[in-house]
Amino acid sequence: MFSLKNLWSQTITVCATCPVKSIKEAVKQAAEGDSILVKKGVYKEANIKIDKGITLIGENLPTIDGQEKGEVITIGTDNVTIDGFKIINVGVSYTTDYAAVRVVNSKGFLIQNLELEKLFFGIYLQKSNDGKVLNNKVRGEAVTEFNSGNAVHLWYCKNVEVIGNDVQNVRDGIYLEFSDNITIKDNVSKNNIRYGLHFMFSNNNYVINNTFETNGAGIALMFSKFMQVENNIIQKNWGTAAYGLLLKEVNDANIKNNLFFENTVGITVEGSNRLEYTNNDFTSNGYALKVKGACYQNHVINNNFLYNSFDISYNGRINDNKFDNNFWSNYTGYDLNKNGIGDVPYRPVKLFSYIVNRTPETIILMRSLFIDIIDFSEKVSPVFTPDNLLDENPKMKRIDHDRN
Repeated sequence: MFSLKNLWSQTITVCATCPVKSIKEAVKQAAEGDSILVKKGVYKEANIKIDKGITLIGENLPTIDGQEKGEVITIGTDNVTIDGFKIINVGVSYTTDYAAVRVVNSKGFLIQNLELEKLFFGIYLQKSNDGKVLNNKVRGEAVTEFNSGNAVHLWYCKNVEVIGNDVQNVRDGIYLEFSDNITIKDNVSKNNIRYGLHFMFSNNNYVINNTFETNGAGIALMFSKFMQVENNIIQKNWGTAAYGLLLKEVNDANIKNNLFFENTVGITVEGSNRLEYTNNDFTSNGYALKVKGACYQNHVINNNFLYNSFDISYNGRINDNKFDNNFWSNYTGYDLNKNGIGDVPYRPVKLFSYIVNRTPETIILMRSLFIDIIDFSEKVSPVFTPDNLLDENPKMKRIDHDRN
């Protein structure tokens, strides 16, 4: 519906030769609903506070240099758009989380097409709802967790879309705490010190079609429920404490159609129930799926387990989970009736993985004939591994998972 406010709105232009030469001055002059057009150039400004619903647009990617004086842009009202800037030199503090752009107690925001460098935190959303963070590029210079922040940080937020961002070399690429109904889609999160994506106490969230690569660890989902993790590439998260996906006290989640490639551990899971793992590829990982305990009523169905050192690691002898219709590259059974299903069930937990869990140094024996013998004996007559943990219907051919 057309309103009189639209009729009265104006555009204020900022440039070195314009009547208005600073962004702060333009914000001061602007009225609700106005637009500010910032021409190409370098604007040495920090602590720009936006307290009215305006649109701030950069033409040809002007640079806002915060000169390490603290936060650069702080939004404290509804219906604000920030579009098309390079923001550099955010202040670093060990008591205040300075950000390139912070949104506080606001809704209807749009933060897009920014390039953020020399930062502490990138885009920080605080108790803000119904907004979008789209197509931003963040490049940090993180060396340790203690002197770096996160690229996109959400705290107590709802109904936010984080889509198409490229974040690298920070602490956590994307971080959510107490944030619900968040869509994380089409992002690339690489080379981050800690996690590519980190959830804490956040429910009903969607993680779709992202790439998490060469991070300290790929994704950590903790103390959360009702999650969708679908169609992601999670790869090359490699190190002594690295994994592709951590699920800790997560309930009622769907882990579907993801690629876990060359991670130390594809998925490590603890205290998590009613999870559905379907149509995933676990390829060339150290461990494909490492179950640490207190995990019940989970289903592992229609996945490919390809050339992993260990397909399944299981801590304990009680199994309340279902493994069915998966393809296992280590399966050596036969299919006499040619129906595509192995006639002999497959037992994916090897005794050697049980031994390595308790005595890590024994990993040096991995390729020895002795290990093959003890694994065979355990397969014939399980003593240390769950005797009911088997795939009754192992597939004879690799399953085609379409990720387009």
